[in-house]
Amino acid sequence: MNNRKLSAADNSLPLSAQIIWLTGASSGIGEALVHALQAQCQQLIISARNAEALQRLADQYSNVSIQAADITDAGQMLSAAEAIGDQFGRIDTLIANAGTCEYVDVDNFDSALIRRVLETNFFGLVNTVQAALPLLEKSQRGLIAGMSSSVTWLAMPRAQAYGASKAAVRHFLECMQADLKHKGIDVSIISPGFVQTPLTDRNDFPMPGKIDSSEAADIIVKGIRKRSLEIRFPFMFTLVLRLIGSLPASLRLKVTSAMARNEKSEKTGDQQK
Repeated sequence: MNNRKLSAADNSLPLSAQIIWLTGASSGIGEALVHALQAQCQQLIISARNAEALQRLADQYSNVSIQAADITDAGQMLSAAEAIGDQFGRIDTLIANAGTCEYVDVDNFDSALIRRVLETNFFGLVNTVQAALPLLEKSQRGLIAGMSSSVTWLAMPRAQAYGASKAAVRHFLECMQADLKHKGIDVSIISPGFVQTPLTDRNDFPMPGKIDSSEAADIIVKGIRKRSLEIRFPFMFTLVLRLIGSLPASLRLKVTSAMARNEKSEKTGDQQK
């Protein structure tokens, strides 16, 4: 008799049979995920605010449909989920990818900036999960893959808004991993380093280990197939961040304050679009 214990992936649908809902699909990593996923899944539903950009993507593929919605509007997300349920009956995987980034200037401190970033990156993800959960519960074994960041391992200069929002996402998703296990829904935390996107194109500082969005999408899809608890990349960059983040506080501060002395004013970007 084979006494091998079943892994989470053993009783889940293969990707080729899955209905997947992807947010933040109109640009950057989200757009790359559309191209990577469409050939590998049964149906892909893509969301963002920009309906025209979504439609241009969907028109390229027979199994891609759109649900334009703003993740910061809980009502819009619930309506999108209702439409998905009416058409497909369930979703098997949610990829909550949509997000934004604005950098803080402590000489011109702006609490509204921090509120905006948290509203999109954290509460937007919460709105998305709330809308998707009833559909995931109808799956054979649902999966939530949520976009956090490698910045959560090391508090970086000027990342007060972005880092705090992504740290909140990480904590939220780790709690969901525990609370959803008994429901048969798995949760993956996506933690990228620097990825070439319209968002990072606005950065005016060095971005070590930067990879292109298609490579990032391929890594994410592999992690989704494995239903990994964490999908982090690129390996060396995220390893270094985690190692620095594990240093005593006084040493960490020496590293990050040295970085801050060389920081330039930063532009803003938005991946939700």
